Amino acid sequence: MRLDELLQRPEALPVVPEVAARLIATFGQTEVDLNEVAHALEQDPALSARVLRQANSALLRLLRPVHSVRDAVWVLGLTRLRALVLAAAVQSRFPAPAGIELERFWDYSLAAAGLARTVCAPRRLDDAVALTAALLHGVGTLVMHQVMPAPMLALQDQVPWWSLQRPLAEQQALGYTYANVGAALAAHWRLPDTLVRAIAQHVQPLRHEPPDPLAAVVHMVAWRARVWMTDNARDTLIHSYPDAVGELLQLDPDLLVDPDVVPAGQGA
Repeated sequence: MRLDELLQRPEALPVVPEVAARLIATFGQTEVDLNEVAHALEQDPALSARVLRQANSALLRLLRPVHSVRDAVWVLGLTRLRALVLAAAVQSRFPAPAGIELERFWDYSLAAAGLARTVCAPRRLDDAVALTAALLHGVGTLVMHQVMPAPMLALQDQVPWWSLQRPLAEQQALGYTYANVGAALAAHWRLPDTLVRAIAQHVQPLRHEPPDPLAAVVHMVAWRARVWMTDNARDTLIHSYPDAVGELLQLDPDLLVDPDVVPAGQGA
């Protein structure tokens, strides 16, 4: 299926849930009433339950678990809460993608998001935007597996969705990747252009001139999360390290090649 055919399918670009739309509107606002945010989220119990499950993941490294929406709002803060609500909204719209274990997929996404601040630091980039971009960068995978299950299951049998080779395999098989699809969904939901661009360009950030630093950040954290899902071995980390992208971001390679940089006990 061509990209334009995929995006013309109504189920590929569903309407954003109301509470997520409210939070999307807060991008760029200097003052946001968190009580209003909590009240809006409480009106959607299913979405709230998903947010709480993700919030209590070991990958977010909260100092204590959160047990209610209002607790989550104040413990997480607007940036992380908004990102988790958007992720939960995606899951609510794509609840059964063929060949995808959603828990593993969101563990992968949370691992990438958890590294965003670390990778942003040398360039002093906006880690709030980076966290959201990192958490949502893979949503095109869910869209593709749910909307066109047969070709995606065939591809999954050859190259798992978390493999380092998966983006190239998608490009060769389909002529586009999950990044193109995810960016289309982000644009449809009226996420900020910076997020749409980062999602669209992160697979090959150096092919764009000038390279988008946020896309480069997402590339690095996605690479690291994929290795974590694969075997998290130091040799794999060293030999697959994206040197050119790391140099663009002025990263010390040792920052990400430590197997313990992502919490153990999760992933594959």
